[in-house]
Amino acid sequence: MSDLAAQQEALVAALVAGADVPEGFNSAAVLATISALRRKRAGEVAHRWPFLAASYGDAWVPTFSAWAAGRPPNGSLRDGWDFARCAGDTLPPLAREELADRERDFTYDGRSAPAPKRRGLLSRFRR
Repeated sequence: MSDLAAQQEALVAALVAGADVPEGFNSAAVLATISALRRKRAGEVAHRWPFLAASYGDAWVPTFSAWAAGRPPNGSLRDGWDFARCAGDTLPPLAREELADRERDFTYDGRSAPAPKRRGLLSRFRR
């Protein structure tokens, strides 16, 4: 691996996976970028999980950002799902309902991407 490739890999690890800021990079700039990326990620999850985000109100971005620290992004659907499951009993009621709806309609094992559950035509009309 070239030096440039190794530096790029270290920078990406710092930006999205919680690794230390690599030598030779401006720490303040990298930390500001990490903060911006976490806010963006929280916004994307809020778009996909509106009741989850709304349940936390103004605390959503800092709460999600703290959870996301050291966790690489897996897409907004999975990130929201993982966050909600991690919150466990502290998950607000409206967010708990949203999680229950997702778990009714999708299968998700925490490792691979969520997939819609296959159901017969009649089950779609029985809600």
